[in-house]
Amino acid sequence: MNLQKINAAKVMKCSPKRVRFDAEKLAEIKEAITKHDIRLLVGKGVISAVPKRGVSRARANVTLVQKRKGNRQGPGSRKGCSNARDNMKDSWIGRIRKQRKLIKQLYASKKIGVAMYHDLYKKAKGNFFRSTRHIKTYLEEHGVLKENERKY
Repeated sequence: MNLQKINAAKVMKCSPKRVRFDAEKLAEIKEAITKHDIRLLVGKGVISAVPKRGVSRARANVTLVQKRKGNRQGPGSRKGCSNARDNMKDSWIGRIRKQRKLIKQLYASKKIGVAMYHDLYKKAKGNFFRSTRHIKTYLEEHGVLKENERKY
């Protein structure tokens, strides 16, 4: 039977460990001496190969589900600087648009004049303000807005 197993492995191009014989037809397999006989038995399904065992994806799939939920993104999982994950230009665009919108609202509601509008616009462009809240505190410090006028 060892000879048949080796020949079957050569025919099916796999390891002899993966060759399986049908237990009910062992007598028929014993008579098979040539590779041609083995090929015929493989065709009938008397001799078969056990499927290759791969690496299980079960753990990887669990991890993927967690990542889709937004988990597993802590500092230990990060590679590269913060700029690599969150583009500086995109954050600048978001920040400057909010600031310009606020400045336009203040001008439209006549809370600031033309000169102050231009001054704030240029300061915003020059990255003077960190946020819209910084603009509001700046205006309060310079006496343009009062504390109770901050509802906009």
